[in-house]
Amino acid sequence: MPSTSNKIRYGIQDVHVAEATVSAAQAVSYGTPERLPGAVNLSIDPEGDTSPFYADNVVYYRSTANNGYTGSLEMALVPDWFRIKYLGEVKDSNGVIVEQSGSSEPSYFALLFQFQGDVKAIRHVLYYCTVSRPSTEGATKEDSISPQTETLNLTADPRPGDKLVKARTGDDTASETYNSWYTAVYVPTVDSNGEIQVTSG
Repeated sequence: MPSTSNKIRYGIQDVHVAEATVSAAQAVSYGTPERLPGAVNLSIDPEGDTSPFYADNVVYYRSTANNGYTGSLEMALVPDWFRIKYLGEVKDSNGVIVEQSGSSEPSYFALLFQFQGDVKAIRHVLYYCTVSRPSTEGATKEDSISPQTETLNLTADPRPGDKLVKARTGDDTASETYNSWYTAVYVPTVDSNGEIQVTSG
């Protein structure tokens, strides 16, 4: 019987973003995911401290904090609509995209993407992301064209209220959930104590 588990993963693709809205009661809702084309590379590192407590001359207890992730999303080219919606740039009456100095509230979104696998692609969502402006650079054209990429600095925080950070599909993910991953942001069931509903047994 063939294995249903991946042995390897490679290649990021199908990056989508869904605008996040937070209510006064700290409930987070999302808009419809929009495809963000041209993903080249995603690199994220976990954020959070580990604090040891010593007793009897050993580490008696250790606490860890999950503060989300920080990293970067490298793109072939950041689309105008993304710049306007999530980087705070504006389009003037002449269709020119303008950046203006000043402080503003960050625009949060869920980031959905997948990595290919030898059996099945693994789909991910980071629930509460922000990005900062990419650097601008270019080089002269030589004998062959070497595309210049743009890199967004990415922060994925625990979202307000239920503190969800990240989710991904697994070997036993229901087909309906897997197939609708980019239709709406998947959110697990969380009870009044902030505990995620888990499979019994």
